[in-house]
Amino acid sequence: MVAHILAFAAGIWWLQQQAALPALAWAAALIPGVLLLVLRGGHRLWRVLRWLLILVWCAAAGFMWAAACAQWRLADALPAAWEGRDITVTGVISSLPQSYERSVRFEFQVEQVLTPGAHVPQRIVLSWWGAAARGETPAALPVVHPGERWQLTVRLKRPHGFANPHGFDYEAWLLERGIRATGYVRPKGGHRRLQPMVHAPGYWVETVRERMRDRIQSVLGSAPAAGVIAALAMGDQRAIPPEQWQVFTRTGVNHLMSISGLHVTMLSGLVFALVNFAWRRNPRLTLAVPAVKAAAVAGLLAALGYALLAGFAVPAQRTVFMLAVVAAALWLGRATAASRVLVGALLAVLVMDPWAVLAPGFWLSFGAVAIIMLVSVNRLRQPHWLVTWGRVQWAVTLALVPPLLAMFQQMSLVSPIANALAIPLISLVVVPLALIGLVIPVDAILQLAQWLMAWCLTALQWLSALPDAAWEQHAPPAWTVVVALTGAVWLLLPRGFPARWIGAFAFLPMLLIVPAPPPQGVLRLTVLDVGHGLAVTAQTRHHALLFDTGPAFGPTADSGNRIIVPFLRASGIRRLDTLIVSHDDADHSGGAMSVLQAVPVAAVLSSLPDFDPLVLLSTSEQRCAAGQAWTWDAVDFEILHPQPASHGDPGLKDNDRSCVLKITTAGGSVLIPADIERRSERMLLATAPEKLRADVLIAPHQGSKSSSSPEFVQAVAPRAVIFPVGYRNAFKHPHPEVVARYRQLGSAWYRTDEGGAIGFELRAGTPLMVSRYRDRYVRYWHAPREARAVDSELANAW
Repeated sequence: MVAHILAFAAGIWWLQQQAALPALAWAAALIPGVLLLVLRGGHRLWRVLRWLLILVWCAAAGFMWAAACAQWRLADALPAAWEGRDITVTGVISSLPQSYERSVRFEFQVEQVLTPGAHVPQRIVLSWWGAAARGETPAALPVVHPGERWQLTVRLKRPHGFANPHGFDYEAWLLERGIRATGYVRPKGGHRRLQPMVHAPGYWVETVRERMRDRIQSVLGSAPAAGVIAALAMGDQRAIPPEQWQVFTRTGVNHLMSISGLHVTMLSGLVFALVNFAWRRNPRLTLAVPAVKAAAVAGLLAALGYALLAGFAVPAQRTVFMLAVVAAALWLGRATAASRVLVGALLAVLVMDPWAVLAPGFWLSFGAVAIIMLVSVNRLRQPHWLVTWGRVQWAVTLALVPPLLAMFQQMSLVSPIANALAIPLISLVVVPLALIGLVIPVDAILQLAQWLMAWCLTALQWLSALPDAAWEQHAPPAWTVVVALTGAVWLLLPRGFPARWIGAFAFLPMLLIVPAPPPQGVLRLTVLDVGHGLAVTAQTRHHALLFDTGPAFGPTADSGNRIIVPFLRASGIRRLDTLIVSHDDADHSGGAMSVLQAVPVAAVLSSLPDFDPLVLLSTSEQRCAAGQAWTWDAVDFEILHPQPASHGDPGLKDNDRSCVLKITTAGGSVLIPADIERRSERMLLATAPEKLRADVLIAPHQGSKSSSSPEFVQAVAPRAVIFPVGYRNAFKHPHPEVVARYRQLGSAWYRTDEGGAIGFELRAGTPLMVSRYRDRYVRYWHAPREARAVDSELANAW
């Protein structure tokens, strides 16, 4: 059974790696395989062969099950013709609304489309914009609640996310949740609430979650750990501030800051013990139903209710299904091996949600439980509970090193100490107090839970501030992760297995094999996909530069912490020799603060105002000025613009004060002009016309009509031009006239919204190799991208 379910899971995982879905007609090939389940007995060789054939059949069944689920889900799509058009729909708010600085975001279950000819997916995500707070005037945001039925006029787009190496796949995340379009509510659309409450189990759960959140906010307000209490009690992880998440990540306790399997198990065990104790005191109840069976049902129901409040994430699902198997075994009077309980839960999770294998929590949750079973189950002699607890802590910490470095490129070195403090305090004290405080209207209970959590947070902050609290490194090759996992399992085998210490050497390839830097004289450049904005990394043999830092997405999220820093870390770039912030536009400087806080930066060049926070924070900031030049590893860098006097010119637009960087190698050159407009282009044509020619051009101002004048385009004469633009951006960049201007010149052109991150290397004696990340990382859920012929001299191979 265990091997067969694992094969089924492997088939599901393999389907999620495919670029296209197979035809469902192939499922008919599984029918003859059913005979293998009937044909028993025979020679030993036949039994072995039959077992192997059943494994293959289970893997194929998993593959086709995931394919069928994907076909059904993808069929519910927003037609491209209806992107960006007004559509009137009626439906129900199906999730807990999340309030931001200027908007409210929620999931919407579409019941009816009122616009003739339009088709809208059944489940969408909407943002409803209001007015931000100003001074003493509070924010004026739309008031909506779960379960309400509304008629709304919306504008939608198909799922689309940023596509960068080692980045988060937002499109996969939406697919897993069944969300097939995103958009916003039109400001003047005649919106009206049709019904205050639609009665259905899912809406009832979300309504309860909203009331729990309101009570936490009313009792705790802005207390230091109020957001953590909300996350622990009802799964609202967005309530935790980013700076606290950073502490939890550096100390390795972030798994505790949501409704994890550990919390669900603890609560279920507490309910089991209480019901078992009370049931035994009533003879009539005990004669009707044994106390253990009644307590098992009560514990399972408690676990299910708690998991539903958390949104039923994978760790909570895994725990509920494992408890369900145990409860069923108690009722049936059958002993069940721990391994079968685990794989039974695995099967249930994957049948319900074949996309669970895409989530890091799936691997960490099931992997941690499997390791705990490896070191604690089926032992001839059970040691003292304290020894067992220490052994489990060591085993989980060691075994999770490879997946943590593979998925996040970082792990906590103080995790054993932090978890030794946090696990008993949070799981046994804070979580029960928080839940009791929500059920019993006594404010002191919630306040006590918050005070204990705040004390724990203080201790974790001290651990996080230690110089070497966390280990960060490059993204290891996949084969080294497999080798390290094998070594971890070998190290954790029971005492008596020979040469267990050899397993430690299996970790060395994962730690020591680093990404190869460019050779001497070669430039490796990547234009990251940050939406409407710019972020470019330039790497030579021993140095790295970042030109601009993309936009900010909100008060706590920006291109720096979401895209640039993960990319730098995974690529093995531990420090930046130079950071250039071209000018004072949010789509170019929005992530700068996050980069400075996370990555050592030796020097900063910018055209920012004197009192900009970034200028005040950096001790090495200088103004960009034409004539600045340096050489790294036989690669030349030169600032061409602005002129030194332009920084004091009040009549000059910020765009025209942008830093312009030219990078030259023996194999070619690249020009990065940021957001300069025609006035600055004319200045460059007058002051440095001979320096403008380049093989690759990052289009000025994302291809705006106010830039890329015919004279400038002719002077640069690029073989390739890159437009760093956002999907369906409001400015409609790049402008068709600008694109036509480069096409007439014979330039190959690339867009980050179509191809994701654009990368290339400039090498002497080799053709220019331009690559698009979406050409390398292709999955069936990604929308088909426009395919264009390019110059024969340019190759679209990564």
